Amino acid sequence: MNSFYVFSGKKIKRFFYIFAAALLAAGVVYVERGNITVFSETAPSAIYSVPTEKKLIALTFDISWGEKRPEPILKVLEDKKVDKATFFLSSPWSKTHPEIVTSIKDAGYEIGSHGHKHVNYSTLSNEEIKTQITTAHTVLTELTGKEPNLIRMPNGDFDKRVLQVAGDLGYKVIQWDTDSLDWKNIGVDNIVNRVTSKAHPGDIVLLHASDSCKQTHEALPLIIDKLRSQGYEFVTVSELISQSSAEGTEVRDSAMLNEGLEDAAGL
Repeated sequence: MNSFYVFSGKKIKRFFYIFAAALLAAGVVYVERGNITVFSETAPSAIYSVPTEKKLIALTFDISWGEKRPEPILKVLEDKKVDKATFFLSSPWSKTHPEIVTSIKDAGYEIGSHGHKHVNYSTLSNEEIKTQITTAHTVLTELTGKEPNLIRMPNGDFDKRVLQVAGDLGYKVIQWDTDSLDWKNIGVDNIVNRVTSKAHPGDIVLLHASDSCKQTHEALPLIIDKLRSQGYEFVTVSELISQSSAEGTEVRDSAMLNEGLEDAAGL
């Protein structure tokens, strides 16, 4: 007995719609394959936040130039009794401002590396990346008496090679989940609202203590008060990381996912 299959025009149209959608999706995945967030238990990773149910948050401050802003920021932290925060210091700045480095250290704050030359490390060779990280490591170790093991890359820029070299040198690459945009001087209220509205348990907040950031010290007291009113406790990045093994943390290649970073850490 012969069998006949009758396809209606409607069914044929649906089939082609589904086929076209699948083809488009495959094309997007192929084109964007370098931009996709990768999850891996073995690949080196950049830490943006830490999964935790505790209301813990890490305030971080990048410094690469100037001497007018660090003191007011340290004063705010002292007045508000925030005794845990993390400062990422560039080594050339640290060499020319050893007294400020000592003030940060004596206050008990965690000190991480912000590298040596303020260039995008993803544009360097592996050997050059290693030189930048180890040069900063030597300078900060001599100034603080403690070897740093956290690094925030200049401009927040990295690729998988940078992650690998940093990891081989014993460093964890630290990014952020909440950018205060204080480096844009967008206004005190806007800085406060960005941080307090985006904050979440395990969050790492990007702030700056370089001279071009003229509103951070004014926004910081309000940020601290509002986050405390929301039940947050301030911790260092290392303490935050200790809440999780960080295995399977997101790996984002910022040389490709550069949107929103612009020249943020150029401050």
